Amino acid sequence: MFYRRAGIRHTRYQDERQLFPLRFDRWLILLVLGFLVLAPFTLDRLYLAGYLLPWLIWSTAALGLNLVMGGAGQIHLGYGAVMAIGAYGSVHLVRYGVPLEIAMIAGGLLSATIGIIFGAAALRVKGIYLAMATLAMQYIVDFVISQTPAISGGSLATIQVPPVRFLGFSVRGDVETYFVALSVCVLVTLFMLNVRRTSFGRALAAVREKDYAAQILGVSTFKYKLLAFWVSSFIGGVVGSVLAVCYLRAVSPDQFHIELSIQLLAMVIVGGLGSVLGPFFGAALILFAPIVLNNLMGLISTTLGVSMSIDLRAHVPLMAYGALVIGFLLYEPLGLAKIYDNLRNYLLVWPFRHAQR
Repeated sequence: MFYRRAGIRHTRYQDERQLFPLRFDRWLILLVLGFLVLAPFTLDRLYLAGYLLPWLIWSTAALGLNLVMGGAGQIHLGYGAVMAIGAYGSVHLVRYGVPLEIAMIAGGLLSATIGIIFGAAALRVKGIYLAMATLAMQYIVDFVISQTPAISGGSLATIQVPPVRFLGFSVRGDVETYFVALSVCVLVTLFMLNVRRTSFGRALAAVREKDYAAQILGVSTFKYKLLAFWVSSFIGGVVGSVLAVCYLRAVSPDQFHIELSIQLLAMVIVGGLGSVLGPFFGAALILFAPIVLNNLMGLISTTLGVSMSIDLRAHVPLMAYGALVIGFLLYEPLGLAKIYDNLRNYLLVWPFRHAQR
């Protein structure tokens, strides 16, 4: 069977603490990673630049948002503004000749600095009040960027990204930009996989469950909430620079509105809060479900000979997509990652009935 845990007896702590104790998990990870590495040489440009590249970027952004939402239990409705700060900061730096890798780190630090300022103010409130505080951050950053010509060039201006180099290699074509996005995604994923095994990750878990109980036990809730905002904002700033340089190839104020923050929030919730695998599932569903539903509506219209107006064909997939999201929230609140985990736990003991709970 694919999964089989019976008969495994760990004799070393290193064996028990490894990220993927089961051999099938390790082979599956290597298979997926091998596919992603070979994709530029085997897939058509449409699938590479139109599907895989945005999926990697949005998955990385959802991982950063999941750290503060699923890791620390804090609501964040302004992650699009965090990405905008990193995107504009890194683009301006590369225009002045700064290497891309340094500009990405600087954009992340800039986002973390501004994000921690709003985070410190927001940490005095909870729940819906915290959501409104982060939403205010989104609108403030949008206004400042669009109304400051030194940053954006104007509310309708677009800043083109100049030719850049990453670690000495020219980043021009789709293959080069794809590998830059893949490298950042792998680094962030490895960080998220290991952060739960550190004292920082355990402190975040304690704060997420009961912050006042964690405070009684000696965990500084203010410190770790602030650190969660800082690290999450840093990742968001780096991903924002990757989005601008590797995918959009330009930045404009209309690319980072509230719709982007809501889209990232949906990716995290549908994928699974607190899960590393969840953001990848959530990003795939949010990005590709409208495309699949739109093509399905066109196929039904052509096959059955039913005439559909343009407005109907544009809105029916969106309504079906919204119903799909609501269905996941009603029947599996822990998201797609939990469905995968349930299937995996079932296969661990199949064909017996004693599944893990």
